[in-house]
Amino acid sequence: MRLALFEPDIPQNCGTILRMAACFGVPVDIIEPCGFIFGGRQMRRAGMDYLDQVDVSQHASWAKFAESRAESQVNSRANLVGRLVLLTTRAEQTHTNFQFKSNDCLILGRESAGVPDLIHDSVDARLRIPMESGLRSLNVAISAAVVLGEALRQTSGFPK
Repeated sequence: MRLALFEPDIPQNCGTILRMAACFGVPVDIIEPCGFIFGGRQMRRAGMDYLDQVDVSQHASWAKFAESRAESQVNSRANLVGRLVLLTTRAEQTHTNFQFKSNDCLILGRESAGVPDLIHDSVDARLRIPMESGLRSLNVAISAAVVLGEALRQTSGFPK
């Protein structure tokens, strides 16, 4: 299981997600550009001393992220490169009705704008979190926790 943050623009959310990823042993891909200085004071405050414990890969763009995934498949690590699963308010399917696999990569969009159609069109699955009607969305860090928790539960991926 992996998390990928597409062009995150709130450092506190990024730090919180990285802290969670460290606690659960989940690697994180940061797809730049970020809307803040990566590793800056606000992000470090949210991530506390956990940031040194998380496996982070930074990618200069979506194209570089995709290129990295393709290289991993070619280099005999295809079993490590799983489906791209986008968390989005635009999805029909809910995360509670989805069968996760242990090598899925959960993608979270920018807090301010989500992801462009190019990414919507290139993922393997799009999921939403079921919520009360009339409400727009959850905080991205909360969304990451809700869906990652279900994915780890389904795949027995929580640390022992």
